[in-house]
Amino acid sequence: MRIGCPKEIKPQEFRVGLVPAAVREAVAHGHEVIVERGAGLGAGYDDAAYEAAGARLGSVEEVWETADLIVKVKEPQAPERARLRKGQVLFTYLHLAPDPEQTRDLMASGATCIAYETVTDARGGLPLLAPMSEVAGRLAPQMGAWALQKANGGRGVLMGGIPGVRPARVVVIGGGVVGAAAARVAVGMGAEVTVLDRSLPRLAWLDDIFMGRLSTRYSTREAILELLPEADMVIGAVLIPGAAAPKLVTRADLARMQPGAVLVDVAIDQGGCFETSRPTTHQDPIYEVDGIVHYCVANMPGAVARSATQGLGHATLPFLLALADKGWRQACAEDPHLRAGLNVHAGAVTHPAVAEALGLPLTPAEAAIAG
Repeated sequence: MRIGCPKEIKPQEFRVGLVPAAVREAVAHGHEVIVERGAGLGAGYDDAAYEAAGARLGSVEEVWETADLIVKVKEPQAPERARLRKGQVLFTYLHLAPDPEQTRDLMASGATCIAYETVTDARGGLPLLAPMSEVAGRLAPQMGAWALQKANGGRGVLMGGIPGVRPARVVVIGGGVVGAAAARVAVGMGAEVTVLDRSLPRLAWLDDIFMGRLSTRYSTREAILELLPEADMVIGAVLIPGAAAPKLVTRADLARMQPGAVLVDVAIDQGGCFETSRPTTHQDPIYEVDGIVHYCVANMPGAVARSATQGLGHATLPFLLALADKGWRQACAEDPHLRAGLNVHAGAVTHPAVAEALGLPLTPAEAAIAG
């Protein structure tokens, strides 16, 4: 099979879909790999490294026109969606639930589109989302701390405080991979941290792991409203696989918060969990609504492109090789976890959460594979 890796064109996205080590593995399995010139530079991989691993370098046109399987990081932008063709397989993050325009374009292309973020594992986890969730979670308090600085519109509160001055109060909504990673860094920075979640076993796990260094609360509307007035930073870390994120803080709720408090919405790829959230970029990361600073960068891991690329590459490689070795039909038929990643095929939506979020007919993945 011919595997193609184009350069990411989303603004301020420096990650790359394949590292040279993955190229070497694919070539060892008998596949041809074509990488767009300069694709890996943002993550610290030059063209020579790809050639040494056995890849062929090509133009953007060559990659999209000749590859059977396209491997990316971010959802395809409009010019990339126009290059997709019937029968081609796309393997990348998609986040379709809040993006009807992208969904329509992918359906119109006739391509088979497998989303990293809905691939599952035997424990009920999301193994291709987890490494980027770890990165985004660990970045969230750092970015929030920057936004809290007075020069950036924030309250001017130091995360760890100083002797005689209380530290920042950080509320993390969601105790999953993102929330736990965010809590770990916020606690390490010396902040007072409260994590909300609706899983009592998860709250018990957090309480045990952090040994009293943070507080846990069962997540209810009342609990959120109680915590907002004293919060210096609220990190939104709620995920419903494949679906749009629930709006847990409304615009009216902002009036409860202190002017200059910060909202960091890590769920922005899925539409965001704050009503006032809208996607921003690393180049222009923050904006203000009703005196509250919002940080809603849609590709947070792109800020640490080399680490993020390596982490993502380790997770995707086994699935990539399965798709290339067996073809997407056999690979998805044999592996229900990879099959859960199938979002669009031949003009039909094949993931139930995406179909429900967008009000579109559902073709079950099993039927798509059989067809």
